[in-house]
Order: sequence, then structure tokens, then C-alpha cells
Amino acid sequence: MNWFNVMGIISTFSLFVPVLLIVALRLTWYKSFPALLVYYTMTFCFNLLSLDFIKADKQFLYYFGVANNFLDAPLMLSFMTYFSKTGAFRKKMKLVIPAFVLFEIIVIAINHFRFTIQDAIIVLGPGLLFVFGLSLLFFIHQAKITIIHQKAVGKALVVSSILFAYGGYSFIYVVYYLLKTPYKTDTFLVYYLVSIFSSLLLSAGIIFERQRVRELRELQTARKELKVVYGRAEKIETAPSKKEPRYKPM
Repeated sequence: MNWFNVMGIISTFSLFVPVLLIVALRLTWYKSFPALLVYYTMTFCFNLLSLDFIKADKQFLYYFGVANNFLDAPLMLSFMTYFSKTGAFRKKMKLVIPAFVLFEIIVIAINHFRFTIQDAIIVLGPGLLFVFGLSLLFFIHQAKITIIHQKAVGKALVVSSILFAYGGYSFIYVVYYLLKTPYKTDTFLVYYLVSIFSSLLLSAGIIFERQRVRELRELQTARKELKVVYGRAEKIETAPSKKEPRYKPM
């Protein structure tokens, strides 16, 4: 086993760390985290099968890789609704996701539904660009909140990991698919390094974000309890007394 294979193994298992944390910290069904869980689970499984530790049919591995590329942008866009600043912007993002899926279906249909790697390459480019652009927008917003207000560190780390990952993946896409570099080993090494760093950064962000979610839930519970207590007190004060004496008019 050479250093290149070692980097591949480290990269693959670093992708499993966010999966483990999401499940262990009980974020599996929290808001848009299910999309992130599916995204990293699929990527981890594909990379693990690619290392040949588990023997898989070549045709199955081929179509699994194509499916990964097709689901990449929709899953990440679904998760990124978590960073939306307003409800209106979140609704627009949710409309973009089915529109992008429709674009993917059209690309497949043009090629007579053959579901090939060439189709995946076509849809992967716009998907990478779109996710990178949104992550840059959200990163600027979250960085301001973290620096100025000293809060939401978890969100800032998570969106930083996405920005770094998709910046690296976009570079690899251009070099590998568009420029068709002969230095494919170096390209894969860059991919491994990007995956390791972004996964670890994301994992740190998930830990911080879980703490923030816990605090928000405790605050919501406290508000509900106060509402119940003071709501009842207000009703008692405003309710007319049944034993109030009646006076005859003069």
C-alpha cells in the first residue's frame, strides 16, 4: 500500500465522520439535515466501494457514481435552505431544487435516457457553480454574524466547509473534465485533501451547531412555560369575581 492509497482511505473515512456525528447528536431529522446525511452517506459508500475493500459489480459501481453526480446539487441545495436569511428566500430556493431536477431529466432525455457519465458531467458543472455561489453568499452573511455578534459559530463553520469543498471540487471539475489534465493522480490527491479538510471542518461545525440547537430548544421550552404561567395569571386577574357584591342603583 502506497501513500496515495493511504490518502484515499483517510479521505473516505473522513467523509463518515459527519454521518456519525449527525446520527449521534440526534440531528438526523432536524430541519434540512436529512439531506446532508444522505449526501455524505452516499459519498462515503461510493468512495469505500471504489477502494475495493468491498468487492462490487463494476456496472453497479458505475451507475452508483453517476447517481451520486446527479444527486449532488439537489441534496446540497436542499440542505443549504438551512442558511436562508428569510422565509421568502427559502421558498425561492425550494423552487430552484425541482427546477434543477427537471434540468437533469431533460439532459437524460436528450441522450435517450441512457443515464451515462457524460450526462452526469453536463449537469455537474452548473450544480457545482450554483452551490458554490450560494455558499459564498451565505458564508459572507454568517461570517458577519459570527464576527460582529459573536454567535452562530457552528453555522459559519458548516457553510465554510461547503464553500471550501465546492471551490475545490469546481477546480477539479475544470482541470479533470474540461482541460483533461494528464496528471490524474495529482487531481485525485487534491480531491482527497479537499474532502479531508472540508469533512473535518464540517464535523466541527456540526458539534458547535448541536450546542446552539440545544440552547434554542431550551429557550423555546422556557418561553412556552412562561407563556402558560403568565397566560393563566392574566386570565385570573381579568376574570370577574363570582362573589362580587351587587349594589342597588341610587
